[in-house]
Amino acid sequence: MTARLLIVDDEESMLEFLRLLFEDSDYEIETADSVTAARALLEARIHDVVLCDYKMPDGSGLELLEEIKQRRDSSAVILMTAHGTHETAVEAMRLGAYDYVAKPFDVNELKLLVAKALEKAELIDENARLRQELADRYTFGNIIGRSSRMQSIFELVRRVANTGSTILLSGESGTGKELIARAIHFQSQRAKGPFLTINCGAMPENLLESELFGHEKGAFTGAHQRNEGLFQAANGGTLLLDEIGEMPQGMQVKLLRVLQERTVRKVGGTREEPVDVRIIAATNQELQAQVDRGEFREDLFYRIQVIPIQLPSLRERREDIPLLVEHFLHRHNERLSGEPRRISPGALKILEGYDWPGNVRELENVIERAVALSTDELITVQDLPPQLHRRQAVGPPRVDIPSDGLDLERFLDDQRRGLMVQALERCGGTQTQAAELLGISFRSFRYYAKKLGIRGGEEGADGDDAAETTRDAASETPPAPS
Repeated sequence: MTARLLIVDDEESMLEFLRLLFEDSDYEIETADSVTAARALLEARIHDVVLCDYKMPDGSGLELLEEIKQRRDSSAVILMTAHGTHETAVEAMRLGAYDYVAKPFDVNELKLLVAKALEKAELIDENARLRQELADRYTFGNIIGRSSRMQSIFELVRRVANTGSTILLSGESGTGKELIARAIHFQSQRAKGPFLTINCGAMPENLLESELFGHEKGAFTGAHQRNEGLFQAANGGTLLLDEIGEMPQGMQVKLLRVLQERTVRKVGGTREEPVDVRIIAATNQELQAQVDRGEFREDLFYRIQVIPIQLPSLRERREDIPLLVEHFLHRHNERLSGEPRRISPGALKILEGYDWPGNVRELENVIERAVALSTDELITVQDLPPQLHRRQAVGPPRVDIPSDGLDLERFLDDQRRGLMVQALERCGGTQTQAAELLGISFRSFRYYAKKLGIRGGEEGADGDDAAETTRDAASETPPAPS
C-alpha cells in the first residue's frame, strides 16, 4: 500500500517545493496551509508521516503534534522551523516527535529522514496488527492459550456464560481461575452488573458470615451501623467464592441454604431478603477427596459443581508457553524498560522444559524479572533464575535395549544428528542459535555438524579452529565404558 505523507506549511512556495521533492518517492501526498486544514485531513484519514512547520498563523506544529499523539495515531511527526531553539527541540521530542529539522535543510537528508520515519511508522503498524491477530486468535478475555485444552475451555465458557448455572473452577494456584470467572461474567447477560470476589479461607467464620450476608446494627461488638453483605452488593451480577474448599463447615451449611432459597439473612437480623446472584466457586484442592474425608459437605459439593471446569496446569499445556512469554515480554517491556526485549532460543527452551509449580503467575514473574534485570536486547539463559536450570520437568525418554544388543555409539550419533537438524530447522539454519538451543558451544556444534555430515547453516570449521573444536567437543563426549 502506498505510504501517505502530509505536508503542513503556511508558505505556498514551500508547500509546492516539498510536494515536488517527494513526488518521485512514490508517496501519496496531501498538503495543508494551516493547522485547521491539517486537522481536517487528519480527521479524514491516517497519515504515515506528517511533515509540519513549527510556526503557523492559526496555531503551532507542537499543538498539532500533541493532538496526533493524544489520538494514539501511529503517524510519525517531523517538525520544521526557521526559528529553532534548543528548548523547542526538547519540547518537540518530549511530546513524541520523530525528529526536528531547522530551515534551510539539506534536501537529501530530509528525504532520508522521512524514509526512516516511514519505516518506524510501518513497524508500529505491523506490531499492532500482529498483536491484534494474536488477540483475535488465541485470547479469550484476558486469557491466552492456543492449546487444545484451553481452546476447549474457551468454547465451554461461551456455551455456559448465559445459562446462569453455578460453576466450579478447579485447578492449581496460578492457573487463571479468577480470569476465567471474569470471562464468564463479561460474556454473560450479567456483564453490566457487579463482579465481586472473596477469599473464603482468608478470614474467620464470624467475619466471613458478616462479609457475605451483611449485619444489622448492634449485631456484635463494633457493629455501629447496618451493612450489606457481598451477596446483596453483587445483586444482578456475579460473586466469585475463591478457595471455597477452605470455608469453615459452619459456613458451608449457611451457604447451602442461600444457594437453595436465593435469600440471605443478615447477622443479627430476622428478615429474609431475596438476592439474584450468579455464583462461581473456585478451588485449588480436590473437593471430592475432601468430601470423602468429611471435610466438605457433600450436598454443597453437588450444589456448586453444576458445571465443573478443570483448568490445566502450565506443564499440561506447554505449547502455550512461547505465546505467554511473548505476551508478558510486551507487557513488561512497555512498563519497565521502554526498550524491546526478545527471548533467545536457549532461554525459551529452559522455559518450555521447566515444571512451573506456580503456573502462569510464576512464568509472568520470571519474565518481569528478566526484563527488569537484563541489560541487553536479548534475554538469554543467564538472565533466568537459577532454579529454572536445576528443575527440568521433561527428562530423557526411556530407551529399551533390543534383545540382540545395541550399538551405543551409533545410537548416540543418530540421536545427536536428529537433535542438531531439528535445532537448525527451528533457528533458521543459524548454527550459533542452534548451539545455544542445545546448550553446547558453537565450536562443538560446528565440529559435530562436520563429523555427522549435517549440511546447511553456517560454514564448518577448518584449520586451527577445527583442532580446537575437536578438543572442545572431546571434553563434552562421555567417557567410553570400561
